[in-house]
Amino acid sequence: MTAAHVRSPSSPSKKLGRSFSDKLFRRLSDPAEIKLGIKAFYDPIDAEVDIVFIHGITGHLPQARILSFGYDAGVIGWRSRLSGNRIGDHARNLLAALAGHREADNTNNRPLIFVCHSLGGLVCQDALLISRTSPDPHLRQILSTTHAVLFLGTPHSGTGLAVVGQRLSRLAGLVSGTNARLVEVLRRDSEVLARIQDEFHALLRFKGSEGDGLLRITCVYEELPIPNIGEVVPRYSAVLPGYPAIGVHANHRDIARFATAGDPGFITVANELQRWVREAREREKGDSVDSNGMAAFERK
Repeated sequence: MTAAHVRSPSSPSKKLGRSFSDKLFRRLSDPAEIKLGIKAFYDPIDAEVDIVFIHGITGHLPQARILSFGYDAGVIGWRSRLSGNRIGDHARNLLAALAGHREADNTNNRPLIFVCHSLGGLVCQDALLISRTSPDPHLRQILSTTHAVLFLGTPHSGTGLAVVGQRLSRLAGLVSGTNARLVEVLRRDSEVLARIQDEFHALLRFKGSEGDGLLRITCVYEELPIPNIGEVVPRYSAVLPGYPAIGVHANHRDIARFATAGDPGFITVANELQRWVREAREREKGDSVDSNGMAAFERK
């Protein structure tokens, strides 16, 4: 996914940097170079929101810290050696790494926005589910501070998931081995995928019952096939019923990699992030006003 300057989607001639995934691909010959876990790409001193990319775009928005979570999902990863980790393992690693990173610099109350590509969306969903039931307050805080999630080509459901898994395997096979456990999640009758989707929809209903606790969600789906592979994640699998869905004129790999700030896909992503950052900041200011007002009332 492309390292983009999100602050200026109105400059179509401006060239963007190479993608985070491209950097990983370039370092294939040296596995020690690959950075896993949480990495900060942009951290302004006035940051009020954290945006976390899971195999996602990097860039920056005003008053937003940009973080990336790296993991070695062989089916979309660029490593010659695979750990065999399953979705749940990656989800727990994401949750622990992100909570620890935010607790270390005392930013664990800051609103969170996730941007997830492909299987990264399933990792994010499972991490939020684990956060909901965790006995540890710092882990539960990840869900309570999450404002929005943007899914890019995430295979949520559908009767063709076995085909999706096969195509992702073929895509990964071009550059590496495959992680059979992750591909298994995409099979039609996968209990793991069914569990993630059922529990995530229950989580959305739970958040929606908390007044303004509703999670903002947008799903972006690919409109073009990958040459010699075909359409990887079809529209019916990439969308969540009842939530906005936007098509991007790109294939599964390029849906998250943009050449210029004028690319329609980049503009779509940038607009969603800018809107969510504004919402999150306004919501935080409103909560602060309510909290200060209540404290003043109690002193009386």
